[in-house]
Amino acid sequence: MPLPKPPTKRADMLTDVDFASQPKAAKTSARSATKSAPSAPTGSARPSVAASVSAPAPTLELVKPKAQPVAAPVSETPRPTRKGSRKAAAPEKTAPAPIVADKGTGGAGAKPTSPAPAAPAVSYPGPTVRRKRDVGGPAKLFVLDTNVLLHDPMSLFRFDEHDIYLPMITLEELDGHKKGMTEVARNARQVSRELDTLATDLSTRQQVDPAAGIELAKTGHVEAKGKLYFQTTGLAVELPTGLPQGKADNQILGVVQALRTQHHGREVVLVSKDINMRIKARALGLTAEDYFNDKTLEDGDLLYTGVQALPADFWERHAKGMESWQQGGATFYRITGPAVPTLMVNQFVYLESPGVTPWYGKVTEITGKSAVLRTLKDYTTAKHSAWGVTARNREQNFALNLLLDPECDFVTLTGSAGTGKTLITLAAALSQVLDERRYTEIIVTRVTVPVGDDIGFLPGTEEEKMSPWMGALDDNLEVLARGDSTAGEWGRAATSELVRSKIKIKSLNFMRGRTFLNKFVIIDEAQNLTPKQMKTLITRAGPGTKIVCLGNLAQIDTPYLTEGSSGLTYAVDKFKGWPHGGHVTLARGERSRLADFASEVL
Repeated sequence: MPLPKPPTKRADMLTDVDFASQPKAAKTSARSATKSAPSAPTGSARPSVAASVSAPAPTLELVKPKAQPVAAPVSETPRPTRKGSRKAAAPEKTAPAPIVADKGTGGAGAKPTSPAPAAPAVSYPGPTVRRKRDVGGPAKLFVLDTNVLLHDPMSLFRFDEHDIYLPMITLEELDGHKKGMTEVARNARQVSRELDTLATDLSTRQQVDPAAGIELAKTGHVEAKGKLYFQTTGLAVELPTGLPQGKADNQILGVVQALRTQHHGREVVLVSKDINMRIKARALGLTAEDYFNDKTLEDGDLLYTGVQALPADFWERHAKGMESWQQGGATFYRITGPAVPTLMVNQFVYLESPGVTPWYGKVTEITGKSAVLRTLKDYTTAKHSAWGVTARNREQNFALNLLLDPECDFVTLTGSAGTGKTLITLAAALSQVLDERRYTEIIVTRVTVPVGDDIGFLPGTEEEKMSPWMGALDDNLEVLARGDSTAGEWGRAATSELVRSKIKIKSLNFMRGRTFLNKFVIIDEAQNLTPKQMKTLITRAGPGTKIVCLGNLAQIDTPYLTEGSSGLTYAVDKFKGWPHGGHVTLARGERSRLADFASEVL
């Protein structure tokens, strides 16, 4: 039998109708082929042997068309291998894809260069698949403990696209904490108002179905993309017999365990500020986490220090294009170089090398890729002392430059015990109130959190009640009064009386709604403040007022407050780089050798 001649030109693309109307093999040949080989799936591009022999048409090599950018089919269909699959696949509703016919090589024994794979199936658009979450994977279900809501009333909207579940015992505990004028009572009432708004349909003012979930974004919090679920039915709780069933914490643990049993394949997480409750949850095999949204920093060592050391070759690397000028007794340098992106406004820089005079400066301006550095006033000498107090180390010199700068409205000083935070702040305040008349008076306040057992109510007026808490103020005033050795006993007594008349001691509980005009406000022990309390105090500042926050992050006495969630850490992180604010971390103790050694080893 003579072989067919090869085609003279390349064939065009065949339509579906033309492809279906091509001549097929004879019935006898097809029957014999089906007896010898399994039937190919519908739409397969592999031609049968009988059809290739009996068909008078020229041999055409079928070329697979380029893949179109279509969505991946939802159903799991076995992908054809390189040699093609001979096994019949399950029929699916697919539209036949167009096939491109290429010119064959022809000649005796001509073989295709590669086995023709099956035509790609283009599936019809089926049911839409649920969009993936922003962080990947299914949304988690967070069960909130009562202390999380009392700590942060807006915690309902802090979990991004994940869902929130509130057990009924949590609502009962919220109801028990709503009475009173404390911060916890105010937070409980705010949470109740938020829940009432969420549980009410804003359009019809009717109650929505809580079992179906309530969209958290319906009240305007667009960052919350999840839903809120209330416990509407009783859950089968199986806890160890050693745990009392009537305790609220154990009931919440039972709810978490029941939810994990119901929601297979979905992570159920308990969020609590109570360490012991998280320990019990993990002992039962449950996932428990702390509330991390209130933490400004995960590690206290990453806190902004306000001081940066310059490398030894700083001037050589930044000498190109540097400008310098003098103004107001200070020297300014405009630099451009690799160190500029690491600097912040009001950050202190220093360069100390062996055998070279140290250089200290402050960043006053950052514009694009250039920064302006200014030399500092040296407060380590008696010529530039503040109320007779001189700086004993580098960080104290930096702090006095901030405290005595009229353009700096907010200053934060942190450091261990004995670094001189209160002394240099009080000296700078007296110098600006009595000598320079820049401020009218000094206001001192602090959080009344006892270290040990509370001694009960204190008699007297507001200042008399606060006087036991201001022992540090009295100690530093005594040091400042003894500094003037030339004055006699009467002179020191008159000075002490004048100083005390300019210092007002105020309680933190009565700060709401006040406005301070031309005052020097000192907030001592600020590490015990929550971020909300810190915001309340800072927003009291009126025109011409300077606020100074002092604290040691290693001595936090407020419950449920850590170094990362303290209001002092919050203020330092938010105000860094502000042109009218500054921060310095005092590192060297100057109280005594005993205090320095105790702070290191104890």
